[in-house]
Amino acid sequence: MLLLFSFAGIPFFCASQTKSDPNMNTGNNDEAAIRALEDRFAAAVNAGDVNGIMENYVDDKSLVVFDVVPRREYLGADAYREDWVDFFTHYNGLPKFTITNLVITVEGNLAFSHSFTHITGTDRQGHQVDRTVRVTAGYRKIKGNWLKVLEHISVPVDLKTAKAHFNTKP
Repeated sequence: MLLLFSFAGIPFFCASQTKSDPNMNTGNNDEAAIRALEDRFAAAVNAGDVNGIMENYVDDKSLVVFDVVPRREYLGADAYREDWVDFFTHYNGLPKFTITNLVITVEGNLAFSHSFTHITGTDRQGHQVDRTVRVTAGYRKIKGNWLKVLEHISVPVDLKTAKAHFNTKP
């Protein structure tokens, strides 16, 4: 996610788990809609379709994304679109993008999720890429459709060495 994230220009899909509030009678429908959004998102990443990726985000300046790679903060859909365009320039061919352990919580017109994203592929220098990141996303239901409005991508850090652990598995 990157995504959104992006990391090394790399952004984040879905064997999943879902937690729901039994008191929310629309929760299951909303969870299914958010899960479908994440499925579309992952399919668009795997197809290299930047327009398809961005259809899952709010399309204005209110979008906020915190990523693990520089620029690290993206404010607005236009800025994040540029990051996705750049993401694909770092690979020979298309990377494989998988979301796992997706947990979704819905409350009214707001929702959040947390998951892991695994990215594999070959970079432009011919090196194998095998990275896992943690993703937290915020969603808003706008005119009946769920969209991502916030995304935060992170990796565990070894505090002794200050090095990121991109290969930590869930």
